[in-house]
Amino acid sequence: MTGSEIYHQEGGKGEFQFQPGPIFANIVLADEINRAPAKVQAALLEAMEERQVTVAGKTHRMEPLFMVMATQNPVEQEGTYALPEAQMDRFLMHVLITYPSVEDEVEVIKLVRGEETAAAAAGETKQKTEPPPVIPQEAIFSARREISAIHVSEAMERYMADLVYATRTPEVYSPDLARWIEIGASPRASLALDKCGRTHAWLSGRDYVDPQDVRAIVNDVLRHRLTLSYEAQGEGKSPDQVIDEIVAQVSLP
Repeated sequence: MTGSEIYHQEGGKGEFQFQPGPIFANIVLADEINRAPAKVQAALLEAMEERQVTVAGKTHRMEPLFMVMATQNPVEQEGTYALPEAQMDRFLMHVLITYPSVEDEVEVIKLVRGEETAAAAAGETKQKTEPPPVIPQEAIFSARREISAIHVSEAMERYMADLVYATRTPEVYSPDLARWIEIGASPRASLALDKCGRTHAWLSGRDYVDPQDVRAIVNDVLRHRLTLSYEAQGEGKSPDQVIDEIVAQVSLP
């Protein structure tokens, strides 16, 4: 995953050279990450948090444009390894993807059929299809700079911190929350709310963050950072239901 030291010999002299692994890319997709052994999952920790990899005592920096995306298949249980809480916390968001609607699935059928037809036609004429246009990296960096400039008032900062703090002191807000939450969110949750809130405001065409921006992304930010109690699981409570209750209990700024 991260790379290794390869012994290279030339001209009668030999030395170890670092061979970068697949993690040295702009966008890394770890498909079905819960099927990867724990050792592979742990290899992502330093790269995701520090944007660097250490091999044989040497540090190798990642590219400025670096992002890790991962998928999990909740259906398959055999041969899977649950991600530890420390690694889950490194992911900015946990987005749930459900089955598509009937209309969307019809569009998927048409899209795949069209791709197969185009590929077959290209093969018969021995023509190479044109690759899709590449988005320049500067466009990503420019968007990041604009998002960093989005205004966040002190009231909104306090609101985001209150939401996270409520996961750690649920007894202050509701007896039910106290029964449902075993471990609350870490400070990374507050940082993620701030970053995702500013991004949502930017996508909405505004230069400031309001409560609707935070509420739009709070479930995606917190659902993988809460550890529910056995009592909550016994009552069939999902992380989203607990988060919705937190949002209802915490006062708006």
